[in-house]
Amino acid sequence: MSHFLGEFDCKLDAKGRMVIPSGLKKQLPEVEKEGLVINRGFEKHLVIYSRKEWDKITNDLNGLNLYEAKTREFVRYFTRGATELTLDAAGRVLLPKKLLEFAGIDSDVVLSCQLSKIEVWAKDAFEDQLDKEPEDFARLAEEVMGGAGRRTND
Repeated sequence: MSHFLGEFDCKLDAKGRMVIPSGLKKQLPEVEKEGLVINRGFEKHLVIYSRKEWDKITNDLNGLNLYEAKTREFVRYFTRGATELTLDAAGRVLLPKKLLEFAGIDSDVVLSCQLSKIEVWAKDAFEDQLDKEPEDFARLAEEVMGGAGRRTND
């Protein structure tokens, strides 16, 4: 499985359409055939998945015990607003208005590639989030990545 790379500044037009940057589009060869899925992120941003990645996630969700109230609640909120995106003839995708409102996105957008997903942020919110970088990033890395059984970089 390949992972996405890069950060891209974009603008939405008055209708909420965004051109997929060429550097990102090259990383999405199946997008015209299979499409993309956009959804709410855990923070106030949106997340774009390839259709294949979204199908893996929903298969995982489908395997959860839906008789448990917390599981139903999580699935309900996680999938809320999920929408399929398709490219138009000009290489644009129309972002759903409700999702844009949720994330506080107006016109300036940052697409931030995060492994198998693409986060969609209002530009000012993205910059604010980067300003909150931990003082001791090395310690955070050790806590997250240095656990027992983790493979080290050789």
